Amino acid sequence: QVQLVESGGDLVQPGGSLRLSCATSGFTFSRYTMNWYRQAPGKEREPVASITSSGGSTYYADSMKGRFTISRDNGKSTVYLQMNNLKPEDTAIYYCYARVGVTKYWGQGAQVTVSS
Repeated sequence: QVQLVESGGDLVQPGGSLRLSCATSGFTFSRYTMNWYRQAPGKEREPVASITSSGGSTYYADSMKGRFTISRDNGKSTVYLQMNNLKPEDTAIYYCYARVGVTKYWGQGAQVTVSS
């Protein structure tokens, strides 16, 4: 079955960096666009970044542009989110997401807390 497993969440000080990973299995990873979303306390889940199947195109939400970088390793069926210059407002649970056919799959989430 399809599985998405995030890792790399942590507590980090403002201005710090983290790299999230999402290891996948159960589908042909290299054929699908991969996405990161996040949900802050009391807020709706929002898109963060996405990357096409080949890695040739990426999308970022405006508030993440220039600070976050999405990448993928099709050989490892893993997608990454490098987050730099983190701000307290980046505190959220970060989710990996893929739509395989008509079915939407979410990981369990990784907690990122930005605080001094």
